[in-house]
Amino acid sequence: MIRELWEGKLVSHRGEHFTVENARLYSLPDEPPPLLVAVAGSSSVELAARAGDGMIGTAPVADSVEQFRSEGGEGSTYGQLHVCWAEDEEAARKLALEQWPNGAISGSYFLELPLPAHFEEAAETLDAEDIGESVVCGPDPDRHRSAIQEYVDAGYDHVYVHQIGHDQDGFFEFYEREVLPSFS
Repeated sequence: MIRELWEGKLVSHRGEHFTVENARLYSLPDEPPPLLVAVAGSSSVELAARAGDGMIGTAPVADSVEQFRSEGGEGSTYGQLHVCWAEDEEAARKLALEQWPNGAISGSYFLELPLPAHFEEAAETLDAEDIGESVVCGPDPDRHRSAIQEYVDAGYDHVYVHQIGHDQDGFFEFYEREVLPSFS
């Protein structure tokens, strides 16, 4: 279906999960963007290696990078790291819990929740301690550098840092001054 869309054809699909009738892309870039596959376990890594142009991992799992490469994956590997920079760690934890509580919902439980209401329900049981275990919170540059280094050590080519919170300028200044010089 994606290939047909890129060829400018009308596409219809009736499946178990969705229906599309007469879809068409009218303005296409000269080249299609890369298709990156988010991974969480060996079957999704296999899919990324077989059908994707790269993979995204949300945890620094070296086995995923190794499997991707051994199964023929040639594209880039991206690690996604959630942080909440603020001048005070406790304030950062409170903000992360308020704005990104799903950062502390982990494991297969996270993968199986079907509706946003279920995420909200699961998040009600979390506190600032929980979020601080899953999201790098606060102004300690060593913690930020260490979290990035875990992805580097696992073999990821790129690390995407997701700043939770409204002080994006402070975050960028902090990373420019305190974190990124360690990775030049």
